[in-house]
Amino acid sequence: MTLKERLNSDMKEALKAHETARLSAIRMIISAYRNKEIDSRKDLDDEGILSVLSTAAKQRRESIEQYEKAGRKDLVDKETAELNVIQSYMPQQMGREEIEALVKEAVSESGAKGPADMGKVMKVLMPKVKGRADGRLVNELVKAALGG
Repeated sequence: MTLKERLNSDMKEALKAHETARLSAIRMIISAYRNKEIDSRKDLDDEGILSVLSTAAKQRRESIEQYEKAGRKDLVDKETAELNVIQSYMPQQMGREEIEALVKEAVSESGAKGPADMGKVMKVLMPKVKGRADGRLVNELVKAALGG
C-alpha cells in the first residue's frame, strides 16, 4: 500500500470514527502533498511524500518551540498532536547513537579534516538519514565531530 493510499484510507477511518484532530492533520498532509504535486506538475511517489512529511514535521517542531516560549499550552498541544500524526507516516526515527555512528562513518568516508569540510560530510550523510533523523540534530552532531 502506497502512502497516498494509506493516507486516504486513514482519512476515511478518522471521518467515520469522528476523530477530528486526526482527520484535520491527515487532511493537512494530503493538502500539502497535493500542493507540491501542483507546483512540480507531476505525481509524487512515496519518497516525495516523505519529503513533504519531513518539512511538515520540522514546521511543527519549530512552532511547538515558539509556542512554548510564548506560554501557549493550548497551541503546543495542538501542534504536538499534529506532529504525532505526521510521524506515524514517517519511517522509524533514528536514535542519537545510530546517527553518531553514521556521522563518524561519513567523516572518514569524505576525508573531512575540520569545520570547513562540513558540506562534504553532509553530502555523504544526508542520503543515509533523509526522513529518518532530525536535520538539526544531524547538523549539531556533524559540527561536534568536526570540532566546530
